[in-house]
Amino acid sequence: MEKRSVAVFFGGASSEYEVSLRSASFVLSGIDREKYDVTMVGITKEGRWLLYTGPESAIAGDGWNQPEYVTPAVLPPDPSFHGLLVLEENGFRSIPLDVAFPVLHGKNGEDGTIQGVFQMAQLPFVGCGVLSSAICMDKGITHTVLDQAGIPNAAWADVYPQDLDSFDQLEAELADGLGYPMFVKPANAGSSVGVSKAMDKKELLNGLKLAFRHDSKAIVEQFIKGREVECAVFGNQNAKASLLGEIAPKKAFYDYEAKYEDDSTDLYIPARIPAETAGLMQELAVAAFEALGCAGLARVDFFVQGDEIILNEVNTLPGFTGISMYPKLMMEGGMSAYDLVGGLIELAFQK
Repeated sequence: MEKRSVAVFFGGASSEYEVSLRSASFVLSGIDREKYDVTMVGITKEGRWLLYTGPESAIAGDGWNQPEYVTPAVLPPDPSFHGLLVLEENGFRSIPLDVAFPVLHGKNGEDGTIQGVFQMAQLPFVGCGVLSSAICMDKGITHTVLDQAGIPNAAWADVYPQDLDSFDQLEAELADGLGYPMFVKPANAGSSVGVSKAMDKKELLNGLKLAFRHDSKAIVEQFIKGREVECAVFGNQNAKASLLGEIAPKKAFYDYEAKYEDDSTDLYIPARIPAETAGLMQELAVAAFEALGCAGLARVDFFVQGDEIILNEVNTLPGFTGISMYPKLMMEGGMSAYDLVGGLIELAFQK
């Protein structure tokens, strides 16, 4: 059987660059080299695309971008090339590709932009398409679609920089509609980057200013005190929900450091919730996946307050590090790393 060629894209011009490097290491370790030839493409924080030919072990620690290992490369949107163009001293060299695996979190990788490049190049790719990626990336649009679909989610409001010109009025409206404490988030960011918890008016203002450093729109959400439970969804049509995992942060909330950089969080698989609640949550995870037009994979995050289930957010390219919940949940359900990564690649071809 002839091998297919898969290109793994990592890094990216995003605040989640470092997380992408660790996720890419996991994905690369899960690709069956008997089935696939692998091409590695690193994208710098400045947005340069580079063919990487060095050791995979150098990626996670950000040691990949060394002159002896990288060559400028581009993916032309012209589908007649159907591959990567490597810009060498004597001209272009083409590397034919069968499928792309964008291991890119956050802006420019999870928001539909690179998915549009793949689509124009007519190159199959892992994960959600342009529209669903963009919808799920923008928390305000996600809330709007979930509201329309009747899927329970937190009360929320969107805020723009110009709204700070009349902050006293804005604060009064948010305090009346949502109440303190509130969560303040950039509309388009992930991994809890730029997120804060506002206990009062001053913290709300500081939280909005922080969010605006990462995006031009902020989302303010009602604080929900409950268990944090996550569900992995895998598939295209007839997608399936995984076991549930519970996150028990030892900090005030599950921030970037708790997710990726320390041990301040306890994880429970399966989640410590009644079977009936778990079953309903799995149904809601798939319903949200379908309503948002997702494909391939997504991690759906919930809060549970007693019998009440509230959807928090949907991640179309969740973390794939060694401690990330998505691969943990799928592997707890019986998949090996090879099964998971290979399965996602096959879903890209089916899509």
